[in-house]
Amino acid sequence: MTRTLLRGRILTFHADPAESEDNHRYIEDGAILIDDGLILAVGPYAGLRVEGVAEIDHRPNLILPGFIDPHIHFPQVQVIASWGTQLLDWLNRYTFPEESRYSDIGHAERMAGAFLDQLVAHGTTTACAFASAHAASAEALFAAAATRDMALIAGKVMMDRNAPEGARDTAQSGYDESKALIARWHGKGRLRYAITPRFAITSSPEQLKLAGALAGEHPDLHVQTHLSENLAEIAYTLELFPGARDYLDVYEGVGLLGPRTLMGHCLHLEPREIARMAETGTRAIFCPTSNLFLGSGLFDAQGLRAAGVVSGVATDVGGGTSYSLLQTLNEGYKVLQLRGQNMHPLAAFYWATRGNAIALGLEERIGTIAPGRDADLVVLDCRATPAMRLRAERIETLAEELFLLQILGDDRAVAETYIAGRPMKRAIAG
Repeated sequence: MTRTLLRGRILTFHADPAESEDNHRYIEDGAILIDDGLILAVGPYAGLRVEGVAEIDHRPNLILPGFIDPHIHFPQVQVIASWGTQLLDWLNRYTFPEESRYSDIGHAERMAGAFLDQLVAHGTTTACAFASAHAASAEALFAAAATRDMALIAGKVMMDRNAPEGARDTAQSGYDESKALIARWHGKGRLRYAITPRFAITSSPEQLKLAGALAGEHPDLHVQTHLSENLAEIAYTLELFPGARDYLDVYEGVGLLGPRTLMGHCLHLEPREIARMAETGTRAIFCPTSNLFLGSGLFDAQGLRAAGVVSGVATDVGGGTSYSLLQTLNEGYKVLQLRGQNMHPLAAFYWATRGNAIALGLEERIGTIAPGRDADLVVLDCRATPAMRLRAERIETLAEELFLLQILGDDRAVAETYIAGRPMKRAIAG
């Protein structure tokens, strides 16, 4: 790949705005020098311009690290926007029947391409995704990501009960197929495998033990599942596991906690659960559009932060209602308002970039615009729509511009998305 110089207004974070006033770097006329998928240098344009290097001028738009989505369901691309009840009925009515279709490799391949195209269109450059219980679904998703040189964490769902037969595996097949997928895909290019028991209700004790065994055999892998999303879900879980002290204990007892474990939702946690998540480094993932759509509850961002729990923010498509991290931050702002908490625009964009990279343990590769990092970037236009242009006439600060993008922005505000240094959005649109 030849060297490329991107020019624009650059914003990147090096610390959490909630913890430090010195938290970001903003360059009004900046440049990013890219070679072979990596960032070589970042700084003022005048100091980086080199004769003979191809330039792409994105002024007056903002260039940020690409958005990172730490919790999303690949097989739900045709479930999103299904009329909602609450969680358990919604799963049985829409999600499980739809996921049964992913045993068909042709269908899985078509949906995998469409899914990744949606991520790119919305400025998302890395995702941590659930496949279905079929190995074919994970194969299709990894293969599609590999052709795009995209950073992806994903795993075949392990789910052997309380779902239709066509959507389930068995305890042993879930282990065996996961093991084979790990050998085939983990560490290939920018791909990583996540051990993926869907949640306690759909995994037998035997399957959860085998998921824990996989985690013990592969300590460098992520683990992704769900925790305390819905009150009826919590009650049913404790019926199925009467010996557990609480919901988290179901996972703790089989060795699934740790700094690479991503727990989706975490809305109704008990004090012991919060303390153990902090002690083990287990991550909590905030899914605001899903939590509102399914009426699940309100995430306590400040309470978890004060307890020492690291959190991420995610779309959770298809219970979530948008692929856009901008719209996810929009709804997250409102959820926290209802909690009496505040999300500053700088904190919001930190969360969707470096904050989510830290939640995934990948902050040395993604989430920041700095030399040596992967060249995954998003270019944002705060004047993308007539309504945004009208509001933009009156903004005076960077924070106001970010908040405009957060509240009114969506895929139309994404002027370009770079994956490993390659412009991908316009290529998809073309």
